[in-house]
Amino acid sequence: MIKAVLSDIDGTLVESNWLHAAAWRDAFAVIGIQLELEEVRRQIGKGGDELVPVFVPWWKRKTVEEPLKTYRKFVFETDYLGRVKAFPRVRQLIERMRQAGIKIALASSSKKDELDAYKKIANIEDLVDENTSADDADRTKPHPDIFQATLGKLGLKPKEALALGDTPYDAEAAGKANVGTVGVTTGGWSEKELMDAGCVEVWKDVGDLLDNFDRSVFVRFGLSG
Repeated sequence: MIKAVLSDIDGTLVESNWLHAAAWRDAFAVIGIQLELEEVRRQIGKGGDELVPVFVPWWKRKTVEEPLKTYRKFVFETDYLGRVKAFPRVRQLIERMRQAGIKIALASSSKKDELDAYKKIANIEDLVDENTSADDADRTKPHPDIFQATLGKLGLKPKEALALGDTPYDAEAAGKANVGTVGVTTGGWSEKELMDAGCVEVWKDVGDLLDNFDRSVFVRFGLSG
């Protein structure tokens, strides 16, 4: 039986992926790396430790990585955080999961302070049982560390949980932790891309999952297992 959902938040519960991409684009431009918004967006879902090496040559990385991540954080908080909105019916989905006896854990590559801000935006602070952020793991997605840390906090086995995410990096990271992933397409990835990455099922958004919750894998798995 599914006892917990290990939910991503950026692009899954709140509409922030393109805003994060814009902040990274602005930060990279300062060090002379000009990028299109979409090529950065396709890397969102990873933590900065995994995203930066995609665009910064190895010989420059040690010098610029930490200042770049610090500046990106400043740009995001200053110019973009105020524009982040919750996707419709997020709270209702989380309430429905709790009614089904499913614990709610956030498992995100974001930093803890960003995660706290998102919980307020999504109005789910009182519904979350556990939080795991980039601060709790040595490596961020697509590595399994964040999901493994979340399972440890919950005291659960991988088969007792499902992940919920919007990027292939969520599915890849959860899969390495032996956790299945339910996908949503609100992060900019297609259903096919998410299924190819290992998702067990994909919904349009959290509202679509809520409408179909009783026939989703969250319920079907419990009935069959």
